[in-house]
Amino acid sequence: MSAVSSILVVGAGQAAAVAVATLRDQGFDGRITVVGDEAHAPYERPPLSKAVLAAVEADEPGISVKEEDFFSARGIDLRLGTEVVSLDPASAQATLSDGSIVAYDRCLLATGGAARRLPGLTPDAPQVHYLRTLDEARRLRNALRQARSAVIIGAGFLGLEIASTARSMGVEVSVVETASRALGRVVPEAFSNWLQARVAASGATLYLGQSITDLQLPADGVRVSLSDGNVLQADLVVVAVGLVPSTALAQSAGLQLNAANGGIEVDALCRSSDARIYAAGDCTSQHHEGHGALRLESWQNANEQARIAACAMLGVDAPPAAFPWFWTDQFDCNIQMLGLPRAGLHYVLRGGIDPADASPKFIMLGLQGSVPRHALAVNAGGDLRALRPVLERGLSIDAAGFSDTSTTMKAYAKALLASAAG
Repeated sequence: MSAVSSILVVGAGQAAAVAVATLRDQGFDGRITVVGDEAHAPYERPPLSKAVLAAVEADEPGISVKEEDFFSARGIDLRLGTEVVSLDPASAQATLSDGSIVAYDRCLLATGGAARRLPGLTPDAPQVHYLRTLDEARRLRNALRQARSAVIIGAGFLGLEIASTARSMGVEVSVVETASRALGRVVPEAFSNWLQARVAASGATLYLGQSITDLQLPADGVRVSLSDGNVLQADLVVVAVGLVPSTALAQSAGLQLNAANGGIEVDALCRSSDARIYAAGDCTSQHHEGHGALRLESWQNANEQARIAACAMLGVDAPPAAFPWFWTDQFDCNIQMLGLPRAGLHYVLRGGIDPADASPKFIMLGLQGSVPRHALAVNAGGDLRALRPVLERGLSIDAAGFSDTSTTMKAYAKALLASAAG
C-alpha cells in the first residue's frame, strides 16, 4: 500500500463515492482527488425517474450517496463543476478544465455515460427532455407539472419508469418503441405481454414496432409522425433510448475500448489496458462467463466494480462481485431481476400473471435445462432473496416443484440447498 500515495477519481457519481469510501475503509491515508463535472456531490440516479420526478419540490427526497460532510471529514478533495480535459498515462497526470494539473499513482475512471440523443431533438428546445442528471429530472418535473400530455420515445426501463411517474401525475402518455415488444432484449415474451397490459391498464398508450417518420417542434409542443400513419401531438417529448458510455477521455489516453459495446475494457479487477488506470460503472466493458463482454448499466454493478477497483488499486483482495441484480419500480409494481438473460432459456412461472390483478405477485424463472440462470420477480422480493443461493450455485430444480405455491419459496429453496449439501 505504501507504493500508492495519490489516487485520482474522474467522475463524481455512485461508483466514485463507493470507491473512495472503500479506499478509506481499507486504511488508505494518501491523497484522494475526485473530479466531477456536475455541481452536485455524488447522488443516486435510480430515484430520478421515480421519487424525484414525482416529488413536490419542497419535499424532494434526499438522494446523496454519502452524508453532507463525508468528503471533507474523510480528507477527500472533491472538485465539482470541473472536468478532466486530458489524461496523460505516460506522466500519470491529468489536466483539469480550471488549468490545474493533478498527478496520480492510480486513477479510477468513473465517468458513467450520457443519454443517447436523437437527431433533431436537441435538449435546448423547451419541449424536449432527456433524463440522466438531477438537473434534468428537476427540469422535466417542472414541465410535467404543467403538461397535459407527453410522448416518451423508448420502452426500456427508463422510458417505462418515466411513463409510470407521468401517469401518476395525471399526464396523458404515449410511448413509442421501435422494437416489437417492451424490454424485448432482457425479458421473455410472456413477461413483455404482461407488462404491456399493465401499461395499457394505467391509461398509457404503447406504439410498438414503430419508427418515427417525422418530428416537428411547434411552439406549443411536439408533433410525432409514426410509420403506421399515426400522428401524436403532445406538450412535450422525453427521449429515453439508452446510454452512451463516456469514454472520450479514455480513448484520447489510448486505453482499449470494446469494439462492440464502446465501453472501457477492464479485467476482473477493473484494470484497464494501462496498469495504473482502472474503471468502474456504466463506462466499462467487462467479460461475464457465458455472456461475453457486457456493459452492465446498473446501480449494483457501479457499486461492485467500484469496491473491487478500490481494493485492487491498493493490492488488497476483495470478495468477488455479487450475482447480477437489478430492480425497477413502475406501474405500482416492484420488479426485480436476478442473473442475466441469455438465448435459449425456458421460463417457468410461480404465481399468477393476470395483468388485471391489482397486486400481482409472481416469479418467472429462466432455465437452461434444469438449471436456473435468470429470474424475474414481481412484488416478490422476499421469495427472490430465498431463491438467490440456488441461482448463485447453479443448482438444478424441478419445475413443477418450483411452481407449487403450497410450499413457501423459503422452504423450497432450503430443501434444494440441503439436498445439494448432501
